[in-house]
Amino acid sequence: MSRLAEVAQKLGVSEATVSRVLNEKPGVSEATRQSVLTALDVLGYERPTKLRGQRARLVGLVLPELQNPIFPAFAEVMAVLLAQRGFTPVLCTQTAGGVSESDYVDLLLEQQVSGIVFVGGLYAEAEAPHEHYLRLAQRRLPTVLINASIKNLGFPCVSCDDAVAMEQSMGYLLSLGHARIGVLIGPPDHEPSNRKLAAARVVAAKAGVTLDRDQIAHSHYSLEGAQASAMRLLEAGVSGIVCASDPMALGAIRAARRSGLDVPRDVSVVGFDDSALMTFTDPPLTTVRQPIEPMCRTAIELLVSEIAGTGLSHDELLFEPELVVRGSTAPPPAARTA
Repeated sequence: MSRLAEVAQKLGVSEATVSRVLNEKPGVSEATRQSVLTALDVLGYERPTKLRGQRARLVGLVLPELQNPIFPAFAEVMAVLLAQRGFTPVLCTQTAGGVSESDYVDLLLEQQVSGIVFVGGLYAEAEAPHEHYLRLAQRRLPTVLINASIKNLGFPCVSCDDAVAMEQSMGYLLSLGHARIGVLIGPPDHEPSNRKLAAARVVAAKAGVTLDRDQIAHSHYSLEGAQASAMRLLEAGVSGIVCASDPMALGAIRAARRSGLDVPRDVSVVGFDDSALMTFTDPPLTTVRQPIEPMCRTAIELLVSEIAGTGLSHDELLFEPELVVRGSTAPPPAARTA
């Protein structure tokens, strides 16, 4: 694919439009011109010499990691949306023992970014350090958060509705005949996990089933940590496990197999995110899909409004997820033999 074709496809414009920008021809809006120049930067192409001095505006995208495929999915959609609006995304991802979220904020402030979008950051953890968010607020730098923050930070927030997600996943297992369901979530100070747990208690109460302490397990958001926590749920005799992420669900499936159990014949597992490749796992994973594109579109619209000084609401906006049923769920053994 030629450079013109790739840029045009990325932005959804004609190759002729891209050519007019590169050759400084009239008939192209300023917004489209900036989008084309930004797309060149994002795709790794050099700008024409005469256009190199025209720096695009920068927006920081701060993510906790790239190993969980849900975060690159968010970043990819937002990068395209930003390019279409004439902004250059600056991707910042953390690694164990590496650059911290606070360090990235300092770096982005030095780069004089126009704004920052955080995805799954420390703002969701009550006991984590939050001083760098206060610095952003004091500087009035446009900032948007994706997925449930703790109270009183004051930034616009776009979230997947955790309560609806739990209603969908637990409700589905209950409809299959599962009466003893395990809930595998993140750390106790993690706000999205707390929302999921609160919803799980409501669903269980309405269905008249138990949700005892041994049916609840906390874990870090990793396959290995989830595997260890899922082992405790299996020892407690659950026939289904609802997980707070897809990697955690894969850890639960591994725990079941290490215990000599089959998924879904002996135990059902439900994930959360519907991240890349979940259709190709063994078995394909039943999961709750986050509506990534509308969430990203709204987050970028909020950010651009904040940058333009026209932001109106800092209320949290909730988006409804969708249950995607695949091969990791089935009726429990007792229901099949009854």
